[in-house]
This record gives sequence, C-alpha cells and structure tokens, in this order.
Amino acid sequence: MQTPRHLSRRTLVTAATAGLVAAVASPSQASGARARFHTAGRIKKTVHGAVQYTWPGIYFEGRFRGTGVGIVLDDSDNDYDVQIDGTTLATLVTPGRNTSWIDDLPDTEHAVRLVKRTESPWAAGRFGGFVAAPGGAILARPRPRSRQIEFIGDSFTAGYGNVSGTRDCSGNGGVNRNSDADLAFGALTARSLGADYQINAYSGLGMVRNYNGSSPDADFRTYYDRALLNVEGDVWRTPHTWRPQVVVVGLGINDFSTPLNQGERWTTEEALVAAYETAYQSFLAKLRARYGPKTFIVVSATYVSHTTAFAQATQRIVQERNRRGDNRVRYWYYDDPDLDRLGCDWHPSVKDHRIISGLLNNYLAALPLRW
Repeated sequence: MQTPRHLSRRTLVTAATAGLVAAVASPSQASGARARFHTAGRIKKTVHGAVQYTWPGIYFEGRFRGTGVGIVLDDSDNDYDVQIDGTTLATLVTPGRNTSWIDDLPDTEHAVRLVKRTESPWAAGRFGGFVAAPGGAILARPRPRSRQIEFIGDSFTAGYGNVSGTRDCSGNGGVNRNSDADLAFGALTARSLGADYQINAYSGLGMVRNYNGSSPDADFRTYYDRALLNVEGDVWRTPHTWRPQVVVVGLGINDFSTPLNQGERWTTEEALVAAYETAYQSFLAKLRARYGPKTFIVVSATYVSHTTAFAQATQRIVQERNRRGDNRVRYWYYDDPDLDRLGCDWHPSVKDHRIISGLLNNYLAALPLRW
C-alpha cells in the first residue's frame, strides 16, 4: 500500500525503561493529552498510560486543532487506517514502535479516527494516544454515542480477506494485508446508524467446533470473555458505559461448513447439532445476564455448503428461547444472489459486506428499537 504524501514519520525517542507514551518527545503534547480519545472497544490500560487490545475493528477517536497529528503506536502485527474528518488518509502497515504523523492539514479543528483493520489473537497492540503538531493542541475527547451494537462472530464478522478481490490471496500480501474490519458489515451498519460498536470476532472458531475440527480443546466461548485474546484467563470487566441495545451473534459457519472427520468427538451431525444448540442456549443466557432484558439479541445464520443444519439449528434455538419467554432474541438469515464471495478463501468481498450490511439495516429497522 502506498503512503500518501502527507504522511510522514518522526522518530520515537526511547529510553531503556521508558513506556510507550513517556517515550514520545513532542513539545506540543499537553499534560493528559494522551487520554483524550474515545473508544468503545475492549482495551486494557498499561502502567505507562497506553492501552492494549487484540480484537479486530477497535477504533480510537479524537479531536485536535492544528496542521497535523501524530499517532503513537507499538504494534508490529496489525494494520491500521487513519481517518481525518471522515476520510481515510493513510494506512499504517505493521507500524512497530513509532509515532506516525499526518501533516500539511488546514490549520483548524479536525476529527481523527484510528481503526485496527486486522486480527491479532496471538499478540496485543498498544496505542499511546494522539499528539498535536507544533502550534496545535489535542482537544477534549468526542462524546460517546448513545447507540451501541456488539457484533460477535467469526471470519465473516471480522472482515477476513474482504479487500482482496481474489479468492487466492497468498501471492497478494496474504490475509492480513487484505482484511479490513472497518469495511465489514458490522462496522458499516453501526456507522450508518450512528452507533458505537465492538467487533468481537475470531476467524476459524465456532460455538463448539472450529473449522474442519481444528483445535478441539478450544472454541469461541474460550475467548469471548477476554480483552486480550493472547492472555489465558484474561477477563474484560464490562464497564457500566457498555450496554448495547443490539447484539448480533454469528457463530456456526465453522461448526457446520466442513464434514465431520474421523476421531472428532461427535460421530454424527445430529450429535454435533445437539451440542451446538445446548452451548448456544447457555451463551445466550450469558449475554442476557450481562446486558439485561431490554437488549435485542439477533442470532444470525447464512448459507454453508453441504448441509442445512446451521440455519435449522439456529432457528430452533431462537424458537426455544422465545418459548421460554425471551421475545427479544430474534432470528436473522441472510443471503443474496449478488454475493460474489471474492474475498480470500471464498469469504465475502467488500461488495458482499455492503450487501449484508444493507440486509442487516433493513432487519434492524423492523425491530421495535428505542434508541
């Protein structure tokens, strides 16, 4: 990816014991400026004032006055987009330990948004805040949005390989260089509705069975409660400020998209379906306990090859939940003849994500949401 002409790099001055934020040498950085950003994502603060995170699509929003802004990062695994006043001006590819600058802007007030495009369940990124160019200033953080949506899922939700344009992206930079969670259907829908959001998605994982039966000792439920996916036993303490009115769950593609292999714990598809439905009911109970009775939980399904078990099981799950008196659990099946699945490894393309987002927008518009 080409670097725009207005993106420059300035050396991040470090000391052997300095933290990420403390290492930034900038005469324009006001005291406390590093905390002047808004995020709705799952983050953990470090002792030096930076924040760590692993889930895809996490974003940080700020405001500044002046001709430039620096983005303080320590991340050699992920890619990020930098947006100024709603326009993407730069993509930072595995920026490392650095402060990346957007310069040559009009000398006025601006909005800045940093978004993590990629997945990194094996490593945490660190963000140290926004810093202003000389003569400018970091302004008060943007206000949180009153609307909130949480997206829970797998590679479809994460935007796996969606910007590739070709199903085989092995010679085209690989999956990471061709993934953009900010262009996945969840992010598109949330932005169209003016909502804050989380994308809590992990490619390859299912509710009880992962893709092709891989890693049988773990599944999505193993990781859902974590802020840092790479830290065993980590728990994200849900803040009182995170109370989504809608939670969209998309888990099951990996459970059912490949036939059972010899040696897996389920000997028949019927046994897998039974385990899936039992686990899903428990997962829905957890979400209901966490977010209360008013949140709509949308259980989604889509087409997978060779079986209709996914769609049928999710529909029964919702019907059973409704039978028990929880009418705010709803079923959403999405498909469209115009889906081309031209992302990496037959995943949805950017075009497909726009289509799916439109379908979801229509679905949510029919719910009696009061937000």
